Amino acid sequence: MKKFHTIIQKQLLRWYDANKRDMPWRQTNDAYKIWLSEIILQQTRVEQGLPYYNKFVNKYKNVKAFANANESEILKLWQGLGYYSRARNMHAAAHQVVEWHNGIFPANYDELLKLKGVGEYTASAIASIAYGLPHAVCDGNVFRVLSRLNANDTPINSTEGKKVFFHLAQSLLNHQFPSQHNQAMMELGALVCKPTNPLCGQCPINTFCVAHQKNTIDKFPVKSKKQKSTVIYLHYFVFEYKGHTYMQTRKGKGIWQGLHDFPHVEYTGKEISPEQSIQRIQHTLAIGKMDVIKISQEYKHILTHRIIIAKFIQCTLHKPIDTKKYSLIKIKKAEINKLSLPRLIEKYYIKELQ
Repeated sequence: MKKFHTIIQKQLLRWYDANKRDMPWRQTNDAYKIWLSEIILQQTRVEQGLPYYNKFVNKYKNVKAFANANESEILKLWQGLGYYSRARNMHAAAHQVVEWHNGIFPANYDELLKLKGVGEYTASAIASIAYGLPHAVCDGNVFRVLSRLNANDTPINSTEGKKVFFHLAQSLLNHQFPSQHNQAMMELGALVCKPTNPLCGQCPINTFCVAHQKNTIDKFPVKSKKQKSTVIYLHYFVFEYKGHTYMQTRKGKGIWQGLHDFPHVEYTGKEISPEQSIQRIQHTLAIGKMDVIKISQEYKHILTHRIIIAKFIQCTLHKPIDTKKYSLIKIKKAEINKLSLPRLIEKYYIKELQ
């Protein structure tokens, strides 16, 4: 088996050297830039994440500059990527690096794990790519390659699966060139060993792939059944009063914490009529007479375990809302896009309010 591993390692590196995509984070071993790229590319396609990486690197040259930024500034720059907890965790981690490590990312896997938002995958990526340490990475691409290579039907999204495939990844790791090896595995999954219609004929290690030899590629990787998504209905209220509207800052620990959206009424599981929401918001915000101008089409936003279905209700008020009492922001409609917004609000703003 060790002999086969050595051959696989060599063929992987040879293939990677000839076929790797030209990415800016592959031209550096700066741990700050590696960290940025890895967090941005979590649950994000490279094509979508690349412009964000460039924006962050250009605006914040190092981790100290990132730590000194305002959170609202970072959330605004992050806008459109979703999973805003990643951005908040990055800001917290930047503070940790500055305060605990004098602005230098630790060259130690266990210390990297202590940083906010840095899990086993990200710690392995930084340790191996920035510092050449022998820690194998396991992202979705690597799970898929290993599952097919070994015809292993352990569900990749299970606790057991994570342990099994991490062990397989670590046993296959090229300790002499861990950075190139890890990137080669991820690149192979992205370009060749794709989820559907994999290019097995172009795979540099297909002669060692059990699923390929048995013609069972389509059976791997195996996933446990997904949790059923919860449907959330939102009625957003776009109030208009003398050229202004009202927004609020999301509190608590939800996915949109720290972002801005319109006052709203929320229902889980079943939809309520706009008329019922209007009555409820009038009571909640002590709004007297108002005129409903327009009710928008449905806007759908799909998250990991939630589906959000929203409608925007435009209303003209006859008197202003007490912003202090109800923790609202009074703002001109033309200036809404200056705030950090959830993608759902941004889509509505671009289509109907600009």
